[in-house]
Amino acid sequence: MLDAATTTDVQAETLLEVNNIEVIYNHVILVLKGVSLTVPKGGITALLGGNGAGKTTTLKAVSNLLHSERGEVTKGSIKYRGEVIHESDPADLVEKGVIQVMEGRHCFEHLTVEENLLTGAYTRKDGSAKIQQDLDLVYSYFPRLKERRRSQAGYTSGGEQQMVAMGRALMSRPETILLDEPSMGLAPQLVEEIFTIVKDLNEKEGVSFLLAEQNTNVALRFAHYGYILESGRVVMDGPAAELRENPDVKEFYLGVSDEGRKSFRDVRSYRRRKRWL
Repeated sequence: MLDAATTTDVQAETLLEVNNIEVIYNHVILVLKGVSLTVPKGGITALLGGNGAGKTTTLKAVSNLLHSERGEVTKGSIKYRGEVIHESDPADLVEKGVIQVMEGRHCFEHLTVEENLLTGAYTRKDGSAKIQQDLDLVYSYFPRLKERRRSQAGYTSGGEQQMVAMGRALMSRPETILLDEPSMGLAPQLVEEIFTIVKDLNEKEGVSFLLAEQNTNVALRFAHYGYILESGRVVMDGPAAELRENPDVKEFYLGVSDEGRKSFRDVRSYRRRKRWL
C-alpha cells in the first residue's frame, strides 16, 4: 500500500483554522496553551501525542462540546470557512458540515445498528430517498454493518461499534469529521481496516479529517500533515512523511533511534532532553 502522504499533494483552501487558543477547565486548570493548526479541504490532518497531551480537548474546542465538562476557550479563535465558530451551538456546526466521532465509540446500545446510523441523519431535511442513498453508501464502506444491521448495537464488537460511530457521522453528510482515537482498544488488523476506510472516504468522497491519535506510526502513514502536542502545546508540525523521518519523532514516539529499535527498558526520555522543550 502506498502512503497517502507520498501519493497525494494536498493543495486546497483552508477549512478549519485554530488560532492560538487557550482552554481552561473549572476556571482554573489550563489545558491548552496557544494551540494553532489548520485543516485544508480534502486533507487528513493528524493530531498526535501521548495521554493527556490535549488532543481530545482540541477536538472538543472545535466541536463546542467543552461546556458540558465545564471547559471554555478563553483566548484565541476558531474559524470554519472564515467564520468564527467557537461560540456556536454544536448542532449548528453539524449543519455547517462539522461533526465529531467521540473517543470510545458511544453507540446507542439499545438501538439496532441501522437505527444508530439513521440517528446521524436526524437534522437532515433533504428527504428519505437521499437518506436511503447515503445509508447504502455507508453499507458499501462498512459491509459488516449491513450484515449486522438488525443486531442491537450493544452486542456488537468494539470494531463494529467504531464503524457504527463513523457511519453515523457520515449520515449527516459532513464536510469535515473530527475523529477521536479511532484505534483505541482495537486489534491491529481492525486498526488498519479503519484507517484504510478513512483514506478511501477522503479520496473518493472528499471528506476532510482532523484525527486525534496516539498510534503515531499508523496515523503518519495515512495522514498528509501532522501536529504533535505535549502538555497542551504544539511542539512540532510538518508533512507526515517528514515527521516519520524526524529523529526525535522516531525515538520518542516510534521507539526507534539511529542505533535501531530500542526496548522499552532502554528508552528513558529523561536521559536525553527533547529538543523542542
